[in-house]
Amino acid sequence: MKPDIKICGLKTPEAVDRAVARGATHIGFIFFRKSPRNIEPDIAGELADRVRGRVKIVAVTVDADDEELDDIVSLLRPDILQFHGHESPERILHAKALYGLPVMKVFSVREAADLDRVGPFIGVADRFLFDAKAPAGSELPGGNGVSFDWSLMASLDESVDYMLSGGLNKDNVALALASTRASGIDASSGVECAPGVKDPGMIDAFFDAVAEARLQKARRE
Repeated sequence: MKPDIKICGLKTPEAVDRAVARGATHIGFIFFRKSPRNIEPDIAGELADRVRGRVKIVAVTVDADDEELDDIVSLLRPDILQFHGHESPERILHAKALYGLPVMKVFSVREAADLDRVGPFIGVADRFLFDAKAPAGSELPGGNGVSFDWSLMASLDESVDYMLSGGLNKDNVALALASTRASGIDASSGVECAPGVKDPGMIDAFFDAVAEARLQKARRE
């Protein structure tokens, strides 16, 4: 099955256009002040309008309150809300009822016990995304360019639909796809030449690596 591919932290028309041209199924805009990928909702909305209807538009937030979400939803008009903070199941249900949008909940993983937190969110969040826990000293919940032990995902309930994130790049995406049952992959820092600066050549290389991985898998089957 062809995986969903999300390119996250987009900030320029060139990056949006290249990601979509190469086959991204989702594009993500980050609304978190401390991130080098932070973007204002009105600018994100203008970028999203370039490709609206061709890909899923994802609003990435971290413990955002209703006022912030109101602004984002109004100006971006996303297809999906992604929650990358400490949101509770109740918070997710509230947001879904308020905006009528599906929610993807992110969990940061370093060890097997981190997956124990998923249970209360099954049947609440529409999809999950598993990212690596931030290294010591980082103020960013994601986009740190680090991976986690993907073998941990084998213990996850098979009913859980998830995307995989955390340091994915052209060199390791094939292994990520081969060693997990992730239905989607999410890249951000792995297609950047500097924090927050997407590189068209690196985007191309990432999609080329995904295509090669799928080709090799088809040959084996």
